[in-house]
Amino acid sequence: MVVEMWVWLALLVVVLVMLAVDLFMHRDAHVISVKEAAVWSLIWVGVATIVGALIWWYFGSEFGMQYFAGYLIEKSLAVDNVFVWALIFSYFAVPREHQHRVLFYGVIGALVFRAIFIAAGSALIASAAWVLYIFGAFLIFTGIKMMVQRNEHFDVAQSRTLKLFRRLVRTSDEYEGNKFLTRKNGILFATPLLAVLVVVEFTDIIFAVDSIPAIFAVTQEPFIVFASNALAILGLRAMYFLLADLMHRFIYLKIGLSLVLVWVGIKMIVGHAFFDVPTAFSLGVVIALIATSVVASLMATRETSDV
Repeated sequence: MVVEMWVWLALLVVVLVMLAVDLFMHRDAHVISVKEAAVWSLIWVGVATIVGALIWWYFGSEFGMQYFAGYLIEKSLAVDNVFVWALIFSYFAVPREHQHRVLFYGVIGALVFRAIFIAAGSALIASAAWVLYIFGAFLIFTGIKMMVQRNEHFDVAQSRTLKLFRRLVRTSDEYEGNKFLTRKNGILFATPLLAVLVVVEFTDIIFAVDSIPAIFAVTQEPFIVFASNALAILGLRAMYFLLADLMHRFIYLKIGLSLVLVWVGIKMIVGHAFFDVPTAFSLGVVIALIATSVVASLMATRETSDV
């Protein structure tokens, strides 16, 4: 797959323009309603679909399917991010009107770090293809671990990142609007909002360790990997505000996500050692696993939602 420079630039322009539009539309701190989150979710999915359609048209159906498979995998695994964000915001008692600001800068950081991870992963695979076996085994191990520990939750209070931040950075006890830094008696302090941002950013780096290898199981094309990752990440904020109050209903989702990781790990090993698993088939498996876990969760919690 040969990707001209102008194609990369066009993708970056789309990402930057959408970030600018999002920042402008949310320049005033306010509580994001479910309706607003739903509208923005549709916008982000629409943009991602258009990008995928253009890739399908320009590079062919195989790369188009690889993009959509990578997008779906990243979007699905990102739901786990949403659960953790909810725990972090709850622990810090972050006012709802300031949560979007934290996630906006968190997403920018996520794009930068993932671009670095993708570049490093692509270079590593190009120079030593056998590393795909390690990636595959790691994904299978991570999937099994997620299955076993599916009822355990991230403990924000015990976060080493938070403890280190508080040890190294002078932090105030109160929020001051949407400020990350403040001055008291001429001394510069970090507000709790900056601590929240640091923890959110670090947890995303941890999640990227799973999601980036998972997409490499679908395609080793850097452009497809970055495009699917970037477009999926851009919609995470809207997805959080859309699903924040429904977290308790997705009781089987982690089982579905763990099976997705195991599946893509197996696909990576089999595809490198024996034969290529068709992208369309792999995409169908991922859709089936996620859809089954979501439907099963909603049906199992149907009665509680009516209370």
